[in-house]
Amino acid sequence: MGPWSPNWRPDPTGRRLAAMRVARRGGLLAALIFTPLVALTVELTPIVPGFDDANWVMVSVAIALSGAPGLALLGAALAGSTVGDRLDAVVTGVAMAVGVPVAAVVSAIIGAFVLVVFNFGVGDATDFIGEVLRAGVTGGLRITPLIVFGAAAWVVLVRRFGRALLSPTT
Repeated sequence: MGPWSPNWRPDPTGRRLAAMRVARRGGLLAALIFTPLVALTVELTPIVPGFDDANWVMVSVAIALSGAPGLALLGAALAGSTVGDRLDAVVTGVAMAVGVPVAAVVSAIIGAFVLVVFNFGVGDATDFIGEVLRAGVTGGLRITPLIVFGAAAWVVLVRRFGRALLSPTT
């Protein structure tokens, strides 16, 4: 609901704007924390054999950047619940740790599917997507401790920045 809706009313407390800012910062932090982890995962788990090192670095960066919007969306969606009680923050951290591999792999699958379909056709794309999914799950398991550490850092940072925005003095 926005200002164009007939039932829209301004928020004199400013909490709506503060919640939007928390969501934006949570999304940005998620993208900044977890996109390098996606690149590391792709580096550790080659999907397509036959690339030399220079080309594989470009592929891993492209896959990581294609996963960044999904990671940012996950961070923005979960940021509001992080600022509440400590139990809420713990549960949100667990949700983030579980959701990061899913968001990254789904975003990579969508990006890879579009690129391969335009270049080679649907048949080759479905075969390649199966390999991307298998490699994503394997790679996510390999860096699970880093994902947990990243989720904990994300929760701490969002709580630190979010509390200042949502404090009653603003």
